[in-house]
Amino acid sequence: MGRLLAPLMEDKAAPGTTGFSTTAPRRGWWVTKEDDGAVHIKVSMPGLGKEHVKVCAEQNILVVKGEGEKDPEEDAAPLRYICRINLPADAFKMDKIKAEMKNGVLRVTVPKLKEEERKDVFQIKVE
Repeated sequence: MGRLLAPLMEDKAAPGTTGFSTTAPRRGWWVTKEDDGAVHIKVSMPGLGKEHVKVCAEQNILVVKGEGEKDPEEDAAPLRYICRINLPADAFKMDKIKAEMKNGVLRVTVPKLKEEERKDVFQIKVE
């Protein structure tokens, strides 16, 4: 898990959610990877297509939601997923987040601000 995200993540399971466990060491249905340029989040949402998934950034929170359609032949509730990830807005380019849904897996890329671009980092001239 990334340095910036480790203490910032919060999971919520909606009723009827499958494949999710709050005690799973890798959060069950999503994993993160961090490199110098971005944080990459991979969310497993089997049974859902891109038309069932919504991703938005609300202030400093990345919200991932997915809800499948109820099968009229089955009595089960539709598949539902929700995940909220706190992202410090002063460390990421919130307006440059990209998301792609393919084969039941959502991949979200959250670009980082370079140190010189951050408004909360001040370079001090040494005299």
